[in-house]
Amino acid sequence: MDFIFEKWNQKEVDKFGLLVQNCLQSISENPKIAKRESENQLYSFVISKQTTIYFKISEIDFRVDLILFWNNKKNPILLDRYLIF
Repeated sequence: MDFIFEKWNQKEVDKFGLLVQNCLQSISENPKIAKRESENQLYSFVISKQTTIYFKISEIDFRVDLILFWNNKKNPILLDRYLIF
């Protein structure tokens, strides 16, 4: 949010916040609507053309853990560095 505010303005921050809220609501209602990325329960969900959220699902306690908000314009090779567990 700080990056968006610095680069654009509060209106864009508010729009992105609504996108994130809608995304999290959708994931909380049905986490498996997202794309499965690996066997270790890692999923991705596109918030906007610029941003993808990565998260894990804990089947044991029915919890969704947010891992990363990723700028889709960045080099995808760098993404692997952040998603290694």
